[in-house]
Amino acid sequence: MYTPEQEKQLQEKTRELLSKLDQIKQASRQEAEKLVKELRDVIRYHDYKYYVQASPVITDYDYDRLFRALKELERKYPDLITPDSPTQRVASEITGEFPTVKHYTPMLSLDNAYTEEELREFDRRVKQLTGLERVEYAVEPKLDGAGIALVYKDDLFVRGATRGDGIYGEDITQNLKTIRTIPLRAEFSRYGINLAEIRGEVVISKEEFKKLNQERIEQGLPPFANPRNAAAGSIRQKDPKEVAKRKLEAIVYQLSYVEPPEKDPETHYESIKMLDSLGFKTLLKDMKVCKDIDEVIEYCKEWEEKRDQYPYEIDGMVVKVNNRRLYPKLGYTSHHPRWAIAYKFKPRRAVTVLEDVVFQVGRTGTITPVGKLKPVQVGGVTVSSVSLFNEDFIKEKDIRIGDKVVVERAGDVIPYIAQVLKEERTGEEKPIEFPKECPSCGSKLVKLPDEVAYRCINIACPAQAVLRLKHWASREAMDIRGLGDATVKLLYEKGLVKDVGDLYYLKPADILRLPGFGEKSAMNLIKAIQESKKRPLDRVIYGLGIRYVGSTTAKKLAQVVNSVWELKDMPLEKLMKIEGIGYKVARSIKEFFSREENINVLKKLQEAGVQLVKKAVEKISDVLKGKTFVFTGTLDCCPREKAGEIVEMLGGKFSNTVTSKTDYLVVGKEPGRTKLQKAQKLGVKTITEEEFLNMIKDHVDIEKLKKEEKKEEKKLF
Repeated sequence: MYTPEQEKQLQEKTRELLSKLDQIKQASRQEAEKLVKELRDVIRYHDYKYYVQASPVITDYDYDRLFRALKELERKYPDLITPDSPTQRVASEITGEFPTVKHYTPMLSLDNAYTEEELREFDRRVKQLTGLERVEYAVEPKLDGAGIALVYKDDLFVRGATRGDGIYGEDITQNLKTIRTIPLRAEFSRYGINLAEIRGEVVISKEEFKKLNQERIEQGLPPFANPRNAAAGSIRQKDPKEVAKRKLEAIVYQLSYVEPPEKDPETHYESIKMLDSLGFKTLLKDMKVCKDIDEVIEYCKEWEEKRDQYPYEIDGMVVKVNNRRLYPKLGYTSHHPRWAIAYKFKPRRAVTVLEDVVFQVGRTGTITPVGKLKPVQVGGVTVSSVSLFNEDFIKEKDIRIGDKVVVERAGDVIPYIAQVLKEERTGEEKPIEFPKECPSCGSKLVKLPDEVAYRCINIACPAQAVLRLKHWASREAMDIRGLGDATVKLLYEKGLVKDVGDLYYLKPADILRLPGFGEKSAMNLIKAIQESKKRPLDRVIYGLGIRYVGSTTAKKLAQVVNSVWELKDMPLEKLMKIEGIGYKVARSIKEFFSREENINVLKKLQEAGVQLVKKAVEKISDVLKGKTFVFTGTLDCCPREKAGEIVEMLGGKFSNTVTSKTDYLVVGKEPGRTKLQKAQKLGVKTITEEEFLNMIKDHVDIEKLKKEEKKEEKKLF
């Protein structure tokens, strides 16, 4: 889309605009007219680098600064707002309903081929209708997403619609505007085109699909069966802001209509190359122009072998006659065009028997029914277990023990029961009975009126214990270095800890009983556990593993309370007044603190000296004002939390996460690779512990700090 010279100019313009952001805010109406154009140009460029090419050239922080500057100018001079401005991507109001619109050309289905012979028959028909001896084909992956039609008029994105019945679709323009791979402006006029309709698929990557389903399961919602269902459900959300939260992408695969007609590119390959040059995400790099059907067949076989390596779910390959001038001659049936066909990969389905159902307890207490299958091969993998998700899913499909079921596995997605073969029933199948008590600890299970999942909310539940301990020790929570998954499991299996409170009563001798631990490693682990007592309140709240309370929610809670105990006594209505806390989250917090076993664990933590109250930091200087510090690795001078306190005492900000807003990453001994890599990617400055100490030496007694740290170490042993 951009030449090297254009990229260079836009990067220079970016630096120029960033250097004068304060002046931009004060711009006059006349100056603003020029500035909004420059800001839009650079923001579009950076959107293209980030969302289409996945190779950003500025930090998120700088991007946000440019975006905010544009928003401020448009707020100040609303007459300068244009429909294609990057600020107009997220609609401010809920759509409410989707009007029906007619497509410029019908969105037909594709005929399918399942064998090499059927592809050759397609080739024979094309040759017969065109009178040609050999036909060139363009072959590309067949994305399994939600079909869309995009209309551009005078270079502006004016309409986006679902496939619908192929003739009429639903107008979902506002929702599609939130998808960053759909340009709001595309310069079709460069090619002499006034109006264009483009076909594409809204997809969600396999990786994002897994994350989305995990979040839904954690929230007690039924997971999506496959990425296609997730994409289709997402684009039809009533609130565009909700659509924007999901990591959707739009990939275009066909130029279906242009005005004037004579500007239509001659080949399919050229049309996709044009769309790619205009900033659309396309299949260009995965497309191959094949000289004949033999080459087509080889390319299809090649992709069937490597389909699992592709970041998106694909169910076959699309074979199109490359010469678009032949399309009118080939024509259409009422169902499909005669110039294209879909070669479908072998299905990943199998029939087997559901032999039993067991109930598993997750970290947050969610009870998940797991079906035990008679082992069967599905897509090259032996499947013997399958999630049945929740009671509603079982009832909806009327699943019974002993049923013959169709199991489906799509790519990297977990296997699931797609169908129950009820006609095969013998009368001996048994209904699945959901337990009323926790299978692990016997506590009464809880099910909220607006949830589909049953849960055990006993923090000391044995089935949850190891997972809760891992979560407590995780980097985002209490960050206990050396307390990895294997060590947590050993501590629990040896009976040394039953809940997170027990960690703080461990002695070096206890650790030495574990295989692989010597005196030094045992001392380091005890030291790390003791250091975690000083973690701030938000990380303690997050570490407790309260359902729906992630790290962001924990920070919001810590901003309005001075101790964990305030959450226990806070009325539901008051909790719901906190920003971002709705009924579901508030109810979950109240449930957690209503359990006596949970209160006992909190008391144990308090007696051990874990910081359950917000620690007030006395400010002594502003030398670090406006600077955000993150620490990684072990510091010689003091624990990282103590270093963070010093930063705050000197007017700076301490964080545990590297973001585009981080100014310094202080690197100690044995630093974490994740933080270093992220800092490098975002352009965050890294400094040594010595450099950090030089920054604070005029305000803090470094030698005294080190002596205090040595005293603390002696106390531990």
